[in-house]
Amino acid sequence: MEKRPLQAKVRKIVRRTYSVCPVCLKRIPARHVQSGGAVYMEKECPEHGRFSTVLWRGRQDMAAWRGDTPPIREGENENCPAGCGLCPEHKQGTCCVLLEVTSRCNLGCRFCFAGAGGGQDVPFEKVREDLFALAEPGQTLVQLSGGEPTVRPDLPRVIAAAREAGCAYVQLNTNGVRMGEDEDYVKSLAEAGLSFVFMQFDGLDDGIYETLRGRPLLDVKLRAIENCAKHNLGVTLVPTLVPGVNTGAIGEMIRFAVSKSPAVRGVHFQPVSYFGRIPRLPQDSERFTLGELLDAVEDQAGDVVPAGSISPSRCDHPLCGFHGDYIVLPDGTLKALHKKQSSCCCGAQTTTAAQNRAFVARKWQRPKEEPVEAGSDDIETLEGFVRRVKTHSFTLTAMAFQDAGNLDIERLRRCSLHVFKDGRFIPFCAHYLSPLA
Repeated sequence: MEKRPLQAKVRKIVRRTYSVCPVCLKRIPARHVQSGGAVYMEKECPEHGRFSTVLWRGRQDMAAWRGDTPPIREGENENCPAGCGLCPEHKQGTCCVLLEVTSRCNLGCRFCFAGAGGGQDVPFEKVREDLFALAEPGQTLVQLSGGEPTVRPDLPRVIAAAREAGCAYVQLNTNGVRMGEDEDYVKSLAEAGLSFVFMQFDGLDDGIYETLRGRPLLDVKLRAIENCAKHNLGVTLVPTLVPGVNTGAIGEMIRFAVSKSPAVRGVHFQPVSYFGRIPRLPQDSERFTLGELLDAVEDQAGDVVPAGSISPSRCDHPLCGFHGDYIVLPDGTLKALHKKQSSCCCGAQTTTAAQNRAFVARKWQRPKEEPVEAGSDDIETLEGFVRRVKTHSFTLTAMAFQDAGNLDIERLRRCSLHVFKDGRFIPFCAHYLSPLA
């Protein structure tokens, strides 16, 4: 984000909302301004001055993508984000609840939303207590996070405790290093009740990993995928997209992920956000917007990803992300299961947190292998097609997290990814919000 005088060229105010000062985090008015084919957030703190940051660049019109979502009005959500925990004015339930089980990590990544590395494991009894407090038996999707959860020697015990608490799905957020180094460990996680794996994966070139993660990691990532496949754990690849580092590798990552189906269940893109380990004001050139990501998928993987198959998020705010739902055909191509949907916020177009949770679990969890009778895998038949949908589901999703530079209260109040901390469910971007000085 650039702290600069606002430019005197033709500009159009397209939205008014509320944000925070990136220095003191005080809630302040903000506006979306369209200028030169891009949309910017502009805001002014009485103490720290005026700020501008790019929100959207790309061929897709931002307003059309956002749809008819209601803006923040004066007097609404006045205690947001300072008061998070979820309040009666929050517009969405919990799809996935994140629980930090350690602050330790076995990497020193350049970009880390948690700023992990030092610290210690959360005592097991505290973790267990939190799991029983956050779980809605038979419903909850919990993501075990950190830090790097696999540095805990007792992680299988933690997973078992999550199941005991009634969590329907247990997801592991991991860099994959230990899972690539120790197949027996992967087996122990699967046996303990792990549902699926959310694995950091930034590209297919070790130069990318050396830049972002500090060392070559491709081989160990590939082994982690193989080890998960051996023990029937579905893997979703999670690239952090940084301009000039791996934004030109988006198509390559999609093709790779498709080639690893059914072990790999999809790709979940995360354009870089500036919190945690990078607490500074980024230049606009250091931002990669959701609109640019949409263009990159089309330009780099248009031969793989069917046109018109990616839709705005209907659970979180449309500007927070997208989803595409597919099956991988025997010839290695993707077939869309749903047409592009509107981001209109009216009844049928809005997805509840429970509905989204069921979708995620169904798509990211790898089903148990079953014997295949002769002819039952022929996708030209109804039976074969249904079987293919079950075994070879694939998703393309994205989540554009917010930092202090671009945080929008309108978006925050639709967040369905919540961190459980001190007995409260806190929207992800509110929990990790940090000053950008």
